[in-house]
Amino acid sequence: MSHYKHYHVAIIGGGYAGMAAAVTLAAADIPVTVFESAKQLGGRARGVQHNDVQLDNGQHILLGCYHHTLQLIEQVGGNIKRDFLRLPLQLTLHNRFELKAPHLPAPLHLLTGLLSAKGLSFGQRLRAARFMLALGRINFTLPHDTSVFELLRRYGQDDELIRLLWEPICLSALNTPIHIASAQVLLHVLRDSLNGLRSDSDMLLPRIDFTALFPDRAADYVKRHNGAVLTACSIEAIIPHGDKIELITRPTATSSTHTKLFSHVICASSLISAARLFRTVPQLALVAEQIASIPYQPIYTVYLQYPKQVCLPHPMLGFDRCIAQWLFDKGQIAGQHGLIAAVISAQGSHQNLKHELLAQKVAQEICEQLGIMEAPLWHKVIAEKRATFSCETNLPRPSHSTPLANVLLAGDYTAGDYPATLEGAVMSGILCAKAIVETLQ
Repeated sequence: MSHYKHYHVAIIGGGYAGMAAAVTLAAADIPVTVFESAKQLGGRARGVQHNDVQLDNGQHILLGCYHHTLQLIEQVGGNIKRDFLRLPLQLTLHNRFELKAPHLPAPLHLLTGLLSAKGLSFGQRLRAARFMLALGRINFTLPHDTSVFELLRRYGQDDELIRLLWEPICLSALNTPIHIASAQVLLHVLRDSLNGLRSDSDMLLPRIDFTALFPDRAADYVKRHNGAVLTACSIEAIIPHGDKIELITRPTATSSTHTKLFSHVICASSLISAARLFRTVPQLALVAEQIASIPYQPIYTVYLQYPKQVCLPHPMLGFDRCIAQWLFDKGQIAGQHGLIAAVISAQGSHQNLKHELLAQKVAQEICEQLGIMEAPLWHKVIAEKRATFSCETNLPRPSHSTPLANVLLAGDYTAGDYPATLEGAVMSGILCAKAIVETLQ
């Protein structure tokens, strides 16, 4: 392993993609340094504090089929049973629709759940089941991508069936409206979550914040393997120097500009940051243009702290025809009693509302739908305006490799089967790290 001394990999970005790459490299005994511009790790899946209460910048659901993410969490010291509330597949729109998957082998659990779903006619339930069987026959692969809405129409799914079942699934999985969302990417998610093991469709709701869940543990793991993780440290420029890459850090109030040479660089930063860094490197200019052209979608999370006795009928509950799409009872999930998180995925009229008014409207919906008369003690709206890339039909996504052999690109927006999910981010980081490890063999 003497040739390892010539390797030192820099990772720009300490989110799930960057830390997945860092852990994979550290496990292979390759020196790594992570540069994170924020004061904490996690990127768009990070913990935040408000009123001395631990929150997340958004509610992310993991699925049982997220094998790479779950394996890495355990690798760095996590415990899946302790860290998550694990629920069998269940979709409930309050007083309107309910699907519960029984403990049967896949895909029988889903087909049985569809055929017994509440809120749909027998004909609608049968059409939904036939749709899933048809997808299995084509191996969840389309000859040409189309929108989710067009695919559903092609397979006889009516408006009500789409609104109550498929649209909530699409928005949750792709964070993209069904009229422009990629059907092929949605089929990848349905294939992996609903057509494998029954446990692959389980929903895992984290009991701890997303920074603590993986990035902080990953940082400790990297440091134990002689790596470094630097927070509040921004990269100003990437400069190729022969077979090395020079990184220039942005000066701060307490430190001057710093430069260092690395054998490889994995850029795992946001779309905006990656485009900015690549744009100044002639060999990467075309990649920068592709990254900059990727559209994005928002996610709004409205936290409402009620008195501690307030709770929801389920840990996770959907609303039909409301501003709030999904509610999470943080008391049942994480012991934060009375705290409700309401999630609004993708673009919509809610973006035009001031945060105070948006919180009031969500609280009013909770009152009207659930009869919760108590007023929230406080609220906090977190608007991630560029939460995910817009997973649209035939969207070109950049490769993990670039014209510079020792500069790689990681992120949930890079080429792959998945939409903007934690699993997609983690898989991209692992892919970049393994590409570097392979050069040693």
